[in-house]
Amino acid sequence: MLDRIAVTNQKGGVSKTTNVINVAGALASRGLDVLAVDMDPQGYLTHRLGFEDEYKTDPPTFADALKRPSDHDVADLVVEHAEFDLLPSNIDMFTLEQDLIASGMLPRMRLSNLLNDVDAWDVIIIDSPPSLGPLNDNVVLATKTLLVPVEADESSQLALNHLLRQLDTLEENYDVRIDIAGVIVSNVAYPLDNEQEASIEWFESRFEGHVPVWVVRSRAAIKRSIQAGGSIFGPDAEETDMRTVYEEIAEEIING
Repeated sequence: MLDRIAVTNQKGGVSKTTNVINVAGALASRGLDVLAVDMDPQGYLTHRLGFEDEYKTDPPTFADALKRPSDHDVADLVVEHAEFDLLPSNIDMFTLEQDLIASGMLPRMRLSNLLNDVDAWDVIIIDSPPSLGPLNDNVVLATKTLLVPVEADESSQLALNHLLRQLDTLEENYDVRIDIAGVIVSNVAYPLDNEQEASIEWFESRFEGHVPVWVVRSRAAIKRSIQAGGSIFGPDAEETDMRTVYEEIAEEIING
């Protein structure tokens, strides 16, 4: 059965794209066929993976497919990365977001409709925009399963509460159930200061007994692999102890 999972948080700077790349890499390293989808109009995932030209390519693009899902085949828009496939973002998605805002609730199902008959991959993992707008709603409703990246600070706690309220609204308006598969506390530097320690304790307490909370430590190997356009599971990536964390996340997705 196809698994779809979103990496989402409206707060910027929480390593969303880094987590998408490394979770996708962990899943691909287990022999799964993985499609990473860049739903962020800024195209950070697309750029990080080395597909700058695709971000500014001529139609048909991902933006066109979201405007008219029934007229496009996802496979025609996908590009191949060394570790997994990518559905790249496009600069025209900035305009698309404004159109969706003006169009009401129904356009929030565009991504669901586009992915309806897609079955060529074992897992689809989606990088969401850093906002609680219609593009993010499309991602949530298309996957209904979320990984939430945060940082160990008070602002991430506030952002998480905003996200949870938005999920409640979507569940009520669309009569769906949305699950959080886990929380990833990203880019944590040791030794912890008081704010970091208190924040990690807050996340662990908030989700205790419900979903796992993983801590990803700041590592130069992670930054260098992203700069090189791949994950820490890529063929030329450096060894790092954070592989274990991402392997645990992949295991949760596979068995969850």
